[in-house]
Amino acid sequence: MNSSYKHIPSLLNCFATQPESIVSRTLHSDAQSKVVLFGFATGQELSEHTAAVPATMHFLSGEAKVILGGEMVHAGPNTWIRMPANLPHAIIAQSNVTMLLTLFKAAGCTQPGDGADA
Repeated sequence: MNSSYKHIPSLLNCFATQPESIVSRTLHSDAQSKVVLFGFATGQELSEHTAAVPATMHFLSGEAKVILGGEMVHAGPNTWIRMPANLPHAIIAQSNVTMLLTLFKAAGCTQPGDGADA
């Protein structure tokens, strides 16, 4: 078995959303990044908080309101959001939501305006 990679055929099948709760599963963690899969039941929310490192949120299924630095945006299936470190943000699930969070822990991560943005 090759241990240099990890293959997950379907992120949506990693776990089932639990009624009236938020569940999470860490898929990967090393010195450079941490990847966590979240499942939000309808109506569940993460109150406003910040992350000390840049992060991305990729909404795989469901509908949510996301508050980013005081601005509310809609997130549906296939929505992708990049956040700089320390941006206040919150998530309110309007239906069952599955979201992939990636935290970029290593120094030298791409920052806005450095020419590496796609």
